Amino acid sequence: MNEAAVDIPKDGSSIEDRAGSDAHRSSSNPKWDALIRLSESLRQAVDAVGRFGSWMIVPLIVITVLDVSIRKVGTFQIMMVETFGRFFNSTVLQELEWHFHTALFALVLGYGYVWNTHVRVDLVREHLHFRRKAWLEFLGLIAFLIPYTCVVIYFAAIYAWDSWAMSEISSSTVGLTHRWIIKTVLVTGFAFVLVAGVSVLLQVIVVLFGPQHKRFPLMTIEWPEEEGTRIEGKERLDLSTAEDTLRKRAAESGHINPDSEASEDSSGKADNK
Repeated sequence: MNEAAVDIPKDGSSIEDRAGSDAHRSSSNPKWDALIRLSESLRQAVDAVGRFGSWMIVPLIVITVLDVSIRKVGTFQIMMVETFGRFFNSTVLQELEWHFHTALFALVLGYGYVWNTHVRVDLVREHLHFRRKAWLEFLGLIAFLIPYTCVVIYFAAIYAWDSWAMSEISSSTVGLTHRWIIKTVLVTGFAFVLVAGVSVLLQVIVVLFGPQHKRFPLMTIEWPEEEGTRIEGKERLDLSTAEDTLRKRAAESGHINPDSEASEDSSGKADNK
């Protein structure tokens, strides 16, 4: 009668020890570490572009306020145009407004995704278990986000190329030239949305198919033991312990000496007595 073959360790170690060592080797498998590092590198690129794009809000506000102000003050706008040139014309200012507005939202789309700040329909998702959330994220990326952004990038690139080829300018005689620049920004923005999607996809692949006990910072979902500790990518602070938590972090970073803090507390108590 044939018996099932059992791989018995020859070094005298138990099967449990060998299983533990196999789990350790799988958790430190270079391919999973490489995917995590690649995901983090892509996230950093998206993060840098998003932080740069967020500064577009400053000229957008300045130009909007300037446009509204000079149009409300009699002949002031005419004087500004005659003195400093056509860039103070209301048409130019209004076109600059939507140019900066387009750059703002296009460059921060991917940034918002990797920080999990986009609006989600959480009526179903928030009641799912961790792995089901990961599968939902995986399927959403594969079936929707990545294909959609590829289609948008393709048509937006044609849109920008045609604009450059024909040297497109504003339909207004006093408007801006080089319309292809802002259309290229739109392509760039969606390209980084695609990069953000790939970055999250790599993380989800490690979560679903890698070692279950491997831990690393996640972008759009939370580990089971961390569930409820973060909101929109930021750590949730418990107001009842916020002061103690902040003091502890300050001490760990070296901004506060815990010994001096303790002595101040004891001296304060002595003074109260």
